[in-house]
Amino acid sequence: MSAVTYIGLGSNLGDSLQILTEAVHKIAALGPVKVSKLYQSPPMGPQDQPNYLNAAVQLVTDLAPLALLDELQRFEQESGRVRLRRWGERTLDLDLLMYGQEQIQNERLTVPHIGVMERDFVLIPLLDLDAELQLKGQLLKDLPILKHPSLDVLDAGNWAKI
Repeated sequence: MSAVTYIGLGSNLGDSLQILTEAVHKIAALGPVKVSKLYQSPPMGPQDQPNYLNAAVQLVTDLAPLALLDELQRFEQESGRVRLRRWGERTLDLDLLMYGQEQIQNERLTVPHIGVMERDFVLIPLLDLDAELQLKGQLLKDLPILKHPSLDVLDAGNWAKI
C-alpha cells in the first residue's frame, strides 16, 4: 500500500545545489515525487556557519517507514554527510517529516518530525507541495511562525530538473 510522505532537504556544505539536486534524483528512484521551491535560510544552530539551502519533496512510496529512513540515511552517507556538531554544518540532511497520517515514535524515528510546526524552513517548502496540508488537525498555513519568515526563495522553477 502506497503512502504519501514528505521529506525535508537541507545542505550548507559543499556545492549545496548539486548535492540537493542529486538527493532529489535518488529519492525519485523510490517513487513519484513533487519538489518544492528552493530556499535559503539562516542556520538554526550555531551562527558561525553558512546559510542553508532548503527544500521539501513529496514522495509516494510503498516502502515501510524504517525502510524509507534507511534509504534516506544511505543517501546522506553517499553524499559524504558529516555531522560535526549539534545543529551544525551538513553536506546533506534528509528528514522524514511525515509518513501518511501515521504517528511513529521509536528509538530510530519520530513521525511527524518533532520540529515541523516550529521551523519556517520546513513549513514553507511543505506548503509549496500542498497548501492545505494538516498536521494533528492543524492547517499548517495558519501557524503564527509563517507571519515572519526568515527564508528567501532562490528558485521557484524546476531547480531539481525532475
